[in-house]
Amino acid sequence: MSARERILARIGMVLGSRNAEIDTYLAEHPRGPAPAIQVNLTPLFKERALELSSDVIDVASTAEIPAQVAHYLNERHLPVRGVCWPAVSCLPWSAASLEISARCANGQDMVGITGVFCAIAETGTLMMLSGPETPASNSLLPETHVAILNTQRIVASMEDAWDLLRAEHPFPPRAVNFISGPSRTADIEQTVTLGAHGPYRVLVILVSDPD
Repeated sequence: MSARERILARIGMVLGSRNAEIDTYLAEHPRGPAPAIQVNLTPLFKERALELSSDVIDVASTAEIPAQVAHYLNERHLPVRGVCWPAVSCLPWSAASLEISARCANGQDMVGITGVFCAIAETGTLMMLSGPETPASNSLLPETHVAILNTQRIVASMEDAWDLLRAEHPFPPRAVNFISGPSRTADIEQTVTLGAHGPYRVLVILVSDPD
């Protein structure tokens, strides 16, 4: 064996050992520190989301969603055309005078309507999974993001959100995005500006009875 082969063999042994350690750690996925949250999760999430400048609307059923979205857009003189995830394309958007297409968003779409994998009450954050049926562009490109959230999918903490992901998706998606209100930055003169790297506004529709 040449000197080069010996060096590469030693590197391979070290990497193999390190990869085994990483695999073991990921398999155990030990939980990080998290506060004990014992209050009702829905009001807490709503409070935190409002603090992050999200808008929140409560509805009793999914049938109410199109009318609420139309009222929200019309009240703010926003476009009534947009895109949505396939999972919510069956809602009666046209009955509310909305033009909603089930496809990925592009740079011309001003409104994007999505579901939510789960939400984190502690921080008012939405957890989004990318995939063919859940394109990330619909929540990132449009100026207005409408997120439909089943209140049963609200968990207490970030650790609980990751536990739910592991339980329901043995093979994780390509990307997991966390949305905490409208996009914002304070890079220029420490002045907070909304919509710098994503939506100017986020509307969360809380559905207490998704059926």
